[in-house]
Amino acid sequence: MSLRRQLTLSLVTILVLFAVNVGTHFWGSFARNESMEAYRESVSAAQLSTEIEQLLEDQRQQVLILATLRETTEDQLERKELRQAEESIGAIGNKIQRLGRLSRGVTEADYDALWESSNQLLKGWLQFYRGYNDMDFDLDMNDPLPFLEVNQRLQSLEQRQAFIASQRANIIDRTIALTDRITVIAFFSSIFLTAILGYYLVSYTNRSLKRLKKGTERIGNGDLNYRINNIDDTGELGDLASAFNDMSDKLRNAIYDVRRARDAADKANAAKSVFLANVSHELRTPLNAIIGYSEMLQDEMGDRGDINREQVQQDLGTIGNSGQQLLTLIDDILDLSKIETGKMSLYCIDFNPADIIHQACDVLSPLLKKNQNELYLESLQQLPNFHSDAAKFRQVFTNLLSNANKFTQQGRISVSARTLSERPHWVEFAVKDTGIGMSDAQIDKVFDAFVQADLSTSANYGGTGLGLAICRNFCELMGGSIRVKSQPGGGSTFTVQLPTDPESAHAIA
Repeated sequence: MSLRRQLTLSLVTILVLFAVNVGTHFWGSFARNESMEAYRESVSAAQLSTEIEQLLEDQRQQVLILATLRETTEDQLERKELRQAEESIGAIGNKIQRLGRLSRGVTEADYDALWESSNQLLKGWLQFYRGYNDMDFDLDMNDPLPFLEVNQRLQSLEQRQAFIASQRANIIDRTIALTDRITVIAFFSSIFLTAILGYYLVSYTNRSLKRLKKGTERIGNGDLNYRINNIDDTGELGDLASAFNDMSDKLRNAIYDVRRARDAADKANAAKSVFLANVSHELRTPLNAIIGYSEMLQDEMGDRGDINREQVQQDLGTIGNSGQQLLTLIDDILDLSKIETGKMSLYCIDFNPADIIHQACDVLSPLLKKNQNELYLESLQQLPNFHSDAAKFRQVFTNLLSNANKFTQQGRISVSARTLSERPHWVEFAVKDTGIGMSDAQIDKVFDAFVQADLSTSANYGGTGLGLAICRNFCELMGGSIRVKSQPGGGSTFTVQLPTDPESAHAIA
């Protein structure tokens, strides 16, 4: 049997004994409480019976006196005296009803008989009081039988209640004695069983732990061929011995893991080298244009002939575009550096997202014309205002639209947006193109820095592989996310989900 099962069995046994002890205690407490409650009710009923008996006696004496006065005098009963008599009889009836609430079980039949006879007696007294001033009303109040019957039944009920109270007291004494005996037996049984189980478990685990200690010392000293095979346990201790045996095998595999890590580092260095090569190419292209056109302008200015102003204006525009391209590339590298060092922060202002997207589209209109693409803007009119970083929002969609134009020729590019009903204060944007698309393997690494979807992408389309990595980091910085869905030859759809207020999004998260 495994150590875990032994411990579980021991714990369950101790808990059962403890539960028996606790259950006995609570059962005894409940039984005592029930008996005490019944005892208190019996005592209260006996006291109430005595009180009712005295009230009935007093009321009968008053009725007899009034009956004698009615026969010998012509005095009338005043309204106030009638009201007091009715209240007195009503009080007696209420006490009898209260006595009924205390009479349950074996005394219920006695109370029913008392209630029936007392009800007739009280009704007779009430009729006597109400007809006292009517000389034609005749009611014999000297008949003692109704009163004696009520008094007899009341005494019978009182005796039964006293007998029950005595029985309840005896039950309480027996319950206390029984629960005390069970508690003492369970307590000493728990101590005895705990001592035996503890001794057995300590002896068993001590032997197994000594063998484990020897094995760990041998493995720790470098004997990786040593195996701990003499553990007589199929549970946790056996698993621990197997774990030590597996550890020696894993140490052998450590060298292989180190080699794999070195290969991964070499691949990362290779990716950085390819990135540096791409950056060098991307830097040289605008720099060559700037230097070349600057030299051409110098030569043209040195000539004494007429200056072709239109050509000069075109060359200056080329220089400006090349400088802007160079600045954009440097900004991307600086942004990625800030992101990796954790120094990138948000500068939140209020802005309209539709206006920012329109501005990004206007900037990229020359590239649209160059590749003969059609741009469609859908559902941007009813978007709520954002309180976020407008510059980063603009750069995200500038990069997405730039990529869509770069990889699409004579196709369609659309930008759409919708508010998310399942997530209040969130907006989902979609940039869809009909370009070359990507495979699943390319999608897995499209958002990685320094990496493009394919090695031929840089050669055919240019770029450094930083744009989408920056988009992902900017979206996460603004509290949102970005994902892509694509297939080769079927175009790509980049979906961006952003909160209208990043601080609120972080607070909810």
